[in-house]
Amino acid sequence: MAGVQPPPLRSLDDFLLSSARFALPDVRDLDRWNNRIINNLLYYQSNYLLSALGLLLIVGYVQPLQMCVGAIVVTLFFLGFVWAAENQAPIRRFRRNHPSIAVFAILLASYFFISALGGVAVFLFGIAFPILMVLVHASVRTRSLKNKMENKLESIGLKRTPMGLLLEALGQEQEAGS
Repeated sequence: MAGVQPPPLRSLDDFLLSSARFALPDVRDLDRWNNRIINNLLYYQSNYLLSALGLLLIVGYVQPLQMCVGAIVVTLFFLGFVWAAENQAPIRRFRRNHPSIAVFAILLASYFFISALGGVAVFLFGIAFPILMVLVHASVRTRSLKNKMENKLESIGLKRTPMGLLLEALGQEQEAGS
């Protein structure tokens, strides 16, 4: 974790308002769509974290105990998946070749476990909804020149960020910045 620096918070104008450009991704070119998502996740990671925390705080205020249980369950499933991927070659290949399905599998397993505990609504609105909002924004936000330059610095290792480490844990480090 040494050398990890949090990136700056991007302006609301750049993130959502007038200077932001949005376009539907080309669903026929999955590599390009994946590249757009990864690069937007890296560039807007502070904004995404702040947005997700806001939603988490709202749900946590309404249902604090179930929110904590949901967060613990999802974290444990994610850490278990990362551990399994590091120790099992077939899981590592699957993670690298199908990152979206891997994240969906983690969320689905967490959902089924939490449904047995009775906190399904808290899971859906407190955990899955912020992730959905981040992925929708990262999918439709087109990249700017500044975005591309920042991502190049991340990809060549001059800057290490929390989202870069998370993408690396999901097996997406080779695509970041391309």
